[in-house]
Amino acid sequence: MADVSRDLPVGNGALLINFDRNYQLRDIYYPRVGQENHTSGELNRFGVWVDGRFAWLDDHGWSRDLVYLPDTLVTNVTLRHPDLALSLTFNDTVDLGRDVLIRRVRVVNEGPEREIRLFFHFDWHIYGTEVGDTVMYYPAVKGLVAYKGQRCFAACGQVGDRIGLDGYACGKKDVGGAQGTWRDAEDGELGNNPIEQGSVDMTLALKLGRVPPGQTATAYQWLIAARNFAELQTVADVITLRGPEAFLERTRSYWIAWVNKENREFADLSPRVAELYRRCLLVVRTQVDSGGAVLAANDADIIKFARDTYSYMWPRDAALAVYAMDQAGYVDLPRHFFELCARIVTREGYFRHKYTPAGDPGSSWHPWVDPTGKPQYPIQEDETGLVLFALWQHYDRHRDFEFFKSYYRPLILLAADFLASYIDPLTGLPEPSYDLWEERRGVMSFTVAAVWAGLQAAANFAQLYGEMKLADRYRETAEGIKQGTRRYLFDAELNRFVRRIYRRPDGTTARDLTIDSSVYGLWYFGMLPADDPQIVSTMKAVYDRLWCKTEVGGIARYENDWYYQVSQDIANVPGNPWFICTMWYGQWLVSRAASVDDLRPAHDILEWVAGAALPSGVLAEQLDPYTKAPLSVSPLTWSQATLVSLVHEYVRKRLALASPPPAAPATRPS
Repeated sequence: MADVSRDLPVGNGALLINFDRNYQLRDIYYPRVGQENHTSGELNRFGVWVDGRFAWLDDHGWSRDLVYLPDTLVTNVTLRHPDLALSLTFNDTVDLGRDVLIRRVRVVNEGPEREIRLFFHFDWHIYGTEVGDTVMYYPAVKGLVAYKGQRCFAACGQVGDRIGLDGYACGKKDVGGAQGTWRDAEDGELGNNPIEQGSVDMTLALKLGRVPPGQTATAYQWLIAARNFAELQTVADVITLRGPEAFLERTRSYWIAWVNKENREFADLSPRVAELYRRCLLVVRTQVDSGGAVLAANDADIIKFARDTYSYMWPRDAALAVYAMDQAGYVDLPRHFFELCARIVTREGYFRHKYTPAGDPGSSWHPWVDPTGKPQYPIQEDETGLVLFALWQHYDRHRDFEFFKSYYRPLILLAADFLASYIDPLTGLPEPSYDLWEERRGVMSFTVAAVWAGLQAAANFAQLYGEMKLADRYRETAEGIKQGTRRYLFDAELNRFVRRIYRRPDGTTARDLTIDSSVYGLWYFGMLPADDPQIVSTMKAVYDRLWCKTEVGGIARYENDWYYQVSQDIANVPGNPWFICTMWYGQWLVSRAASVDDLRPAHDILEWVAGAALPSGVLAEQLDPYTKAPLSVSPLTWSQATLVSLVHEYVRKRLALASPPPAAPATRPS
């Protein structure tokens, strides 16, 4: 299991920095969000020396408060060490326009006058490997530089008006028993070795001098990322000219304006839910690459579980994330995603399993042949359907007809033709593909709903362009899917929709009766109304069976979910609670509410989410059903985006139900 959640991401679409729950810097992604982690998730330490005593951040004496400044992507971390009689406040951000991490630390001396020194350590794995790295002191930037190939990083600092370092060490790690230069810092002095190559790390020192009791001393430390030494030097010179505080302040102001771009109405939701909503918008933004890829999660600790990461774009997750951002009024982020989709859609018209941040095919476990060796598409067809769904939702909100003109045939019709052709003529349902959980093949309730929505979206676009025969074809195929869903995926005896139908090895068809939270798609994407009796009985079954009967609560993915499984008490804990699955149920409650009172359970779910979030406002994928600790990756973009959607849907419904009905028009007396 992942050991350390990523509580504090900061980024700008090219440089993404993650701090863990102990406030240790863990991930440095550059030049794409999620691609090329130049520390491979290893610890990059921070330590303090006070008159002969030393403590790294993993020392048990520290208390930590890991939050952001309100409505920003600037951290506001408070650290206190009673034994050292020190209190530190860190503000960290990645500049909005330049690829540089700016860190300001204010140190309050709560003891007698003492000398205080700060140490910043970096453990390099440039391009994701420690082979062939170089670290060195570089006078031109008055700091340390790490480089390999077309990746360069400069670590510099400032105390008072003086830019430069008060000590440094460049050394080997994990070679011949060497642990790294961080060990050199623990006596308060560094050896000033100027260069080293291979498997290397580096540590720099900033000396605050003697600090009187009760007084505050301030230091800045920054890390520049660049593709070559010329870029590195340019940014270093600008920071020297303007000072690091200017970059910190402009980025703080920018994010406050960005997240408050519209006047938000939160109806009767609590201030903490409103604050979480804004935080989720900001966190989603950190997980989006400037090239349009919306990454599922960027938490390198997951490698320990599967030897792979979540640093990929799944078109499904991404489509639902940009749909949420559309609901929040953001235009450019969805557009960049759709532009990327137009570049990566296959010539057949489908989207692959997942993609790297650069848009290349990602790693996969979906085979191109079935158990008999017959060719098959290794896809999750819902991903193609939901891209079209998100495209129409974007158009419907913004009416930006000119934007879609160039994507009508090479993306919208191409994908729709695939969806309309990948149909079983006997059932009218889509042919088998893999499910949204990527675990099983068949015809999923979620998938048929997503394909229906994609075809309806394409029909809407075709109608806009006056191609009525094409629109009719898509709508007829969608209607066949709807009829087939009621006929084949609803179990009258159980009085609910089933998860999937699939073919056994002997060629016969079977129903998968496992209760799965993803059946919410049958109503959410519009195929069936939320108050349809078959939907009502299905969603009630989801709640009754999948709600975790512990103090934590929340809804599991499906019965006996194996992924990061904590408990074998399946009757009470069918699986770990997932944020998205719990909020899907909340979205259904909102959609079918007929009165303000009907919204109370959805209101409670939003409060549950806010209570289960990390102090920073970050939402993980799952929760421990007994301790509420985050499990798997953190943050999960899908979790943050679903909160945004649920808040919008709740507020819209709340305001509609609270408004008096319009008065009947006056009539003349006869």
